[in-house]
Amino acid sequence: MLDHTAAPVGVIEYKGESDDPVTVVTAAIDAFKGEVIGRLEKVEAAQAGAKPEPETKGADKLVERLDKLEAKLNRPAGGEKKDEPSTERKAFGTYLRLGNAAPADELKTLTVSSDPQGGYLAPTELSTEFIRDLVEFSPIRTLASVRTTGAPSVTYPKRTGITNAKWKGETQASEASEPGFGQLEIPIREVNTHVDVSNQLLADSAGAAEAEVRLALAEDFGQKEGLAFVKGDGVLEPTGILTDASIAHTLTASPMVLAFDEFLTLMYAIPAAYRQRGTWLMNGTTLAACRKLKDLTGNYIWQPSLQAGQPETLFGRPVIEAVDMPDIAAAATPIIFGDFATGYRIVDRLALSILVNPYSRATEGVTRIHATRRVGAGVVQAAALRKMKMAAS
Repeated sequence: MLDHTAAPVGVIEYKGESDDPVTVVTAAIDAFKGEVIGRLEKVEAAQAGAKPEPETKGADKLVERLDKLEAKLNRPAGGEKKDEPSTERKAFGTYLRLGNAAPADELKTLTVSSDPQGGYLAPTELSTEFIRDLVEFSPIRTLASVRTTGAPSVTYPKRTGITNAKWKGETQASEASEPGFGQLEIPIREVNTHVDVSNQLLADSAGAAEAEVRLALAEDFGQKEGLAFVKGDGVLEPTGILTDASIAHTLTASPMVLAFDEFLTLMYAIPAAYRQRGTWLMNGTTLAACRKLKDLTGNYIWQPSLQAGQPETLFGRPVIEAVDMPDIAAAATPIIFGDFATGYRIVDRLALSILVNPYSRATEGVTRIHATRRVGAGVVQAAALRKMKMAAS
């Protein structure tokens, strides 16, 4: 009799995850051969005298099953054992799918306060927003006249006096006179620096590092330039409006307090042509003190802007805030008023020039970025400007 309780032909019993698939398949093939031979013998014994099945038919089935086993064995990575994900990674994946509804034991595994217990698996986010410190610039360039040149200095012819005409009678002879002339030179000054950046950083940042360095250089040069236009010593720096001795000043009565009348005195000490185009320049602290000033009737002399984009006014003239102007203090000069376009001249020799040099420190894996700026500035018409100077004590 044919034993129907035997295991089906071709079934492979996979005993455990630790078994090697190659070993399991090989053992199964050997067992399969023995089982086929045994069953054929039983069939022949049970069906003695009956018409036997063609041998080719049984052989074809055997070859077909062997081909299937060989195909499974030859599949890519069929002999490799996949690494099982760690408990923490499984828990992290479950949390991404279910959130706080994940099983409590897996949430416990993801405690981020302890890195070994899953904290490493909670990836940090790299934001594309770059945090930068605020860089404040002086507005002198927007108020003054700006020119360009290709020379190391600019000389302006200057008329220092006019002719001396006199009233004469009908037969009186006229007297000769000549206007006075002079020259005003504005030398071009240079400010420069360089930055060394790792080649790996430049490559890994996909250009972001170099762009950030260029932005930092532009902000630095703009800040240094604006400060020089206000307080430059005229030696290595351009001459600033506060350091030029040719600009007259109005002296206050108090070393720490601004008075209503002192603004009027300063303002009307400037010729009308310049006064009508004048602008007040001061920093934020001084500006706050000016906003508190009142006239004799108790009204604030400060006038807010009634139109978007227009500056507020003091005695009808615009007020511009300049971060580089000094605070109110004894002997300080916290305010300057006048026609800056007429009185102060800025001459650009070279816009900010940035040269990337990857060769000088190539053996060290460093690229050097050079930055240069050449500019000159100075007072060309001192009568158009006037300073307010605090009393010494």
